[in-house]
Amino acid sequence: MDSSTGIFFWGFLVVYGIVMFLLSPKTVSLGGFFKGEDKKGRPANPWMITASIFIAWIFAKSVTNAANMGANFGIVGGIGYAMYWLCIPLTGWALYRLRRKFGAMGTVSFLTKHYGIAAAFCFSAAILVRLFNEVWSNTSVVGAYYGDSGSAPFIIAALLFTAITVGYCCWGGMRGSIITDVAQAILFAVLLIAVLVWIVPQNNPVDYVVSGVWSLEGGVDFILGAGLQCLSYGFHDAVLTDRGFICKEKSMLKSFIVAGLLGFVAIVLFSLIGVHAYLNNMSVAGSSAPVVVAQSLGIVAFFLMAIIMIATAGSTLDSTFSSLAKLTARDLPGILNIVPNMNPRIIGIIFMIVFGIVGNLPMIMGADIIAATTISGTMIMGLGPIFLMHGVVKPTKVGFQLAFWIGMALGIVNTFAPAALGFMNIGGGTYANFLGVNLWGAIICWAAYIVPGLISQSKDKKRGIEPTWKGFSKEEIARREAAANGGCEGAVLDPDELAPTGA
Repeated sequence: MDSSTGIFFWGFLVVYGIVMFLLSPKTVSLGGFFKGEDKKGRPANPWMITASIFIAWIFAKSVTNAANMGANFGIVGGIGYAMYWLCIPLTGWALYRLRRKFGAMGTVSFLTKHYGIAAAFCFSAAILVRLFNEVWSNTSVVGAYYGDSGSAPFIIAALLFTAITVGYCCWGGMRGSIITDVAQAILFAVLLIAVLVWIVPQNNPVDYVVSGVWSLEGGVDFILGAGLQCLSYGFHDAVLTDRGFICKEKSMLKSFIVAGLLGFVAIVLFSLIGVHAYLNNMSVAGSSAPVVVAQSLGIVAFFLMAIIMIATAGSTLDSTFSSLAKLTARDLPGILNIVPNMNPRIIGIIFMIVFGIVGNLPMIMGADIIAATTISGTMIMGLGPIFLMHGVVKPTKVGFQLAFWIGMALGIVNTFAPAALGFMNIGGGTYANFLGVNLWGAIICWAAYIVPGLISQSKDKKRGIEPTWKGFSKEEIARREAAANGGCEGAVLDPDELAPTGA
């Protein structure tokens, strides 16, 4: 870009940072920093949570991947990537069930109580990998609008953007993240409409709908693979699960359903930018579809696209850092029942700064951003049965470890030596290995969790041991709900006060 254009681009990045600092609350309580409470200790409004979930998942990495899939496979690719958003309602339902029937107050504490310390640490490690991936994959997208991958402008823009986000997260924590998410969601919606109004009319609307080929080779293999990953994907996203415990159960579930459906629609719509490239035979090799399409339409379109990417990357990155602070300062010490001597907010801030630095190393080395989605989704395929089948069959530590590590092993092998799992391939498309590994891997993981539980159930039955692992009875659930309705909005009861019968 020339000097005059550079002034606008770099100037916007500075203005963006100033606005985010102004929006983010300067001082918040520990409840605000880690749980998003306001100054009076009240939980975040459900509609704020909906907006936060929506925009935190409409991240720069995701919209870029959606457009790239559209450029490669037409509308089939866009729908394929949008499939991931359907895991949001599923995750919301699972968290609703765990809170309502088992008194869960957080994913890490829930796993510690039911599966042991080792399980909680394994899960926390998976979350850390996820949060690590979110840093570099989103800053890489922002950097791409300032220079080629690996160039000085690319790296400087990505690092400056990281510093801005870490800065206002240190001020406001999760409360600041939720508030800025609302502003970023509004900005994204307005700019997405503007860009689509500019781009879509350049082709026949029918061409968008019929673009691509509905076959395994045409991208359906990705749709099916992403659908399988939906069974587990949401549970290792701390940005998502943290928001599952900060307001009343039914309000939370509604927020997750609405955010997931809105996200699905938004991703399909954004993929039309890539479909435009598909219809016009634009080459996106070595670049990204949003960059290529925006550049073809002139500097104004390119600038609007850059703003979209900065807003979406910022919403995800601030949520990532606030979840990281909670995990390191609250959840990990809680596993060992340790109360740190240091102020937990300081601990969270230290880890945010460290992750902001270390998390950008893959960006500097030029890693492929779609790998941050497909790889992590494969590694954690064993989480699905753990959260969805808990209480349906007896939970066992053996079942957890088998399901978790089988999925992790398959994901690691598929990352470094995918040919070794070639025998699992389904079809001959680009994502034949992705589909095959996730299908057969999911079957193995679910069996690995369920079988030990059934065996343990059978042994208990023979010994005449009554099951105490099925959670609260209907009467106990009704009693808990009555107690909650008698308290303040968003009250979360201590599960030990109303434990399941026989627990």
